[in-house]
Amino acid sequence: MISFVRIDDRMIHGQTVTRWSIEYPCDGIIAVNDVAASNPVLKAAYKGAAPDKKIFVWTMDHFKESAEKVLASKTKYFLITKNPLDMKEILVDFGFKPSDVKRVIVGPCNDRPGTVKLGNNQSITAEEAQAFEDMTKAGYTVEFALVKETSIGEWPKFRDQFDVK
Repeated sequence: MISFVRIDDRMIHGQTVTRWSIEYPCDGIIAVNDVAASNPVLKAAYKGAAPDKKIFVWTMDHFKESAEKVLASKTKYFLITKNPLDMKEILVDFGFKPSDVKRVIVGPCNDRPGTVKLGNNQSITAEEAQAFEDMTKAGYTVEFALVKETSIGEWPKFRDQFDVK
């Protein structure tokens, strides 16, 4: 079962494990990222970030193959992607329904060329904005929050800064 859905360009780190697991209890974390899942050094680093949790770092294809098992599990997992495009692929394009979770929490999205800064350490591209719009249209609430108490708002607050369809 999925207890929490997050987009975080750092994927698995202490803040995710310690802070968010207080708000949304979990037994493990499923991180979906093709690059990290294919790199033994990155995979080991992510697994080491939460030694008391079950950690899985999967490719998108492996996630899709295992999605039904994840939903059927009694184990509570965080579902995390490194970027909004991957989360949109999972939730919208693939149609994965993460238990009763209808909120996507967006953590750090570092400043990069071609981004619009929404808040501290939260900058997105036009393509990422469209992904947030698509997730919203699919029934998800998208909230930008590094940690719960520093939320800068939900997607509709920022929508007008982008040309989304």
